[in-house]
Order: sequence, then structure tokens, then C-alpha cells
Amino acid sequence: MITTGTKWFFGLGVVTLILAAAYGWTTGGTGLGPVSVGYKGGVGDHFGYGILLAAGLLSIAQGVVLAAWRDANPQAQAELVHLDTVPSVRPVGVSYWPAIAAFGAGLVVVGLVAVPLLFVFGLIVLGIVLVEWTVQTWADHATGDPATNARIRNRLMHPIEFPVGGVLAVAVVVISFSRVFLAASKDGAVIGAGVLATVVLVLGWVLAARPKLSANVVVGLVLVAAIAVIGLGVAGGVAGEREFHKVGEQEEEGEHG
Repeated sequence: MITTGTKWFFGLGVVTLILAAAYGWTTGGTGLGPVSVGYKGGVGDHFGYGILLAAGLLSIAQGVVLAAWRDANPQAQAELVHLDTVPSVRPVGVSYWPAIAAFGAGLVVVGLVAVPLLFVFGLIVLGIVLVEWTVQTWADHATGDPATNARIRNRLMHPIEFPVGGVLAVAVVVISFSRVFLAASKDGAVIGAGVLATVVLVLGWVLAARPKLSANVVVGLVLVAAIAVIGLGVAGGVAGEREFHKVGEQEEEGEHG
């Protein structure tokens, strides 16, 4: 019997793969390229096609995982371990994924009317929330022991979260501040970089001086910092780049003057 979660993720994966093929054909893909992942022709816009293709494959993989674990069904797990019932437990801890999902939806909306790159980032954020929130909900109901549930979740997601999270964090910081520095004046960019370095130094000192800070406080500070960085990047992207003059153009203007 295929569980409800498995059906949902399989359906989402198939629909996303169909959308990836349609996107490839509408952006210049040729022949069977979008269907064969470029083996028998072009796939059109590689970036958008790649995101949709990855989302579809991840959804199908998530469906396979849920099928293997029987969608955290207590009755199926009880039969597996030869027990009459499995102790149920309510989800513990605070979930930040609804707030992050709302933020990703906001990026999608802003990207549609302002900067296309933000639209892509919004889709990436929503995809991450989809996977993380699903795994967290599944792990909270996996067994009757919250500590065991946390170990199951971390064992599954940490090998993926650490490298992917590091790459995304670096990309977000670099792109966001590049938009800000390119939109600011020459002197403003230098001052902004100095202020940024000071803020990072002070926050690092505060966190190092208070090693017993609650994990929720640290996560909250990280989220606020991430929202501030991305907000600055959005503002810089909307403002646009300042006008740059090449050295040759400046010399010609000086001669004409």
C-alpha cells in the first residue's frame, strides 16, 4: 500500500518534471532535449530548467523515503518491531519553517516585479522549506522518544544541510552585498564595508562572550541577520547600479573640458 505522503510527493515530482520539460521547450529547447536532459537536443534556459529538474527529482526521492519508512505510520511501525502499539508523541520545539516559507513567498513576489534573480532565490527558499518542514514533521512522529526523533532527523539531514547551507549562505551574502555596494556611491561603498565589518566583529564577540546562550536566541539572531542582508540586497537590486566611468572616458571628458 502506497502511503498518502508518498502519493503526494510522487505526484509533485511528476508534475514538476513535466513543468521542467515544458519550460525547456518554451525557452528554446529542441527535440527531445528537455525530456532526455540534454542528451538528444537543447534544454533551453539551463538555470530554470535545472532548478525544476532538481525539484522534481528531489520530490520523487522524498516519496521513496516516505515509502520506505511507511510515512511514519504507527501501525506499520508496530508491525515492523512486533509490538501491539507504538507510543505516540506530540511534536516538540519551535518550527521556524512557516516564517521562512512566508519570506520565500515574499521574495518570489518581489522578484516577479523587480529583480528576476530574487524570483529564483524565492523558489529555492520554498523548495528548501518544503523538504525541511516535511522531514521535521515526519521525524517528530517517528518514535515515542523526542531525543531519538532528533537523532533520526539529524542523521538524515545534516550531511545535506551543512554543505548546501554553507554554499547558499556564501552566495546570498556575496550577491546581496554586491548589489548594495554597486548601488552605493564610491565613498558610500567603502563606509558601508567598514560598518559591516564592525557589526560582524561585535556580534562575533558577543556570541563568544556568552557561550551559554540559548539555541533559540542564536537561531533568532541568525534569522534576523539573514533577513537584514537579503533586505539590503533587494533594496540595492531595486535601486540599480550606479553609473561607472571608464578611465579612457574620463580622460576624454577632461580633454574636451
